Amino acid sequence: MKGIAVSTTVNGDAVDFVCEGRETLLDVLRNRLGLIGAKEGCGTGDCGACSVILDGELICSCLALGAEAEGREVETVEGMADGNKLHPLQKRFLEKAALQCGICTPGFLIAAKALLDSNENPNESEIRFALAGNLCRCTGYDKIVRAVSAAAGDLRRQKKARLKRRATK
Repeated sequence: MKGIAVSTTVNGDAVDFVCEGRETLLDVLRNRLGLIGAKEGCGTGDCGACSVILDGELICSCLALGAEAEGREVETVEGMADGNKLHPLQKRFLEKAALQCGICTPGFLIAAKALLDSNENPNESEIRFALAGNLCRCTGYDKIVRAVSAAAGDLRRQKKARLKRRATK
C-alpha cells in the first residue's frame, strides 16, 4: 500500500503504521491498530464518542488525520487500565451506574481523564464544563458527574498515599 508512514506512541507503546493522507486518526486507531474503544458517533466532532488525548490535549479523533500522530503521544481508553486493574474513573463509572449502552462511555472516560490530569480537584461546574463536548442519550449526566468527582477523590488519596510512602523511605 502506498501511503504515509507514521511513527507514534499509543498508550505508552511505540507504534508504526502506514495510512492514507485523508484517513482519520479514528479510522487508524480502529481499523489499523485494533483499538476500538473510540467510536464514531457523528463524524463531525460534536458528540465526543471518538475522544482521545493527543500530546496531553483532548481531541476528537474523527477530526484529526492519522498522519498528524507522527512523533506524538496518543492516549485512548484502552490505555487507562493497568493490566486487569481498572483506572479509578472506570471503577467509579461502574459503581455509580454512569453508563448504559456504552457508545459514549470511552469518550466520557477520556474527557474525564484529561480533566483530572490537569485539575486534581475539580468542582461540579468544572466537571460539567470539561464533559460538555460529550453527548449521551441513555443515562443521566448527574451519574457521570458523580463518578468523575468520586474518582478525583480516589486519585487524590492515591497520590497522597504515594507521597507518604516516599517520605518514609
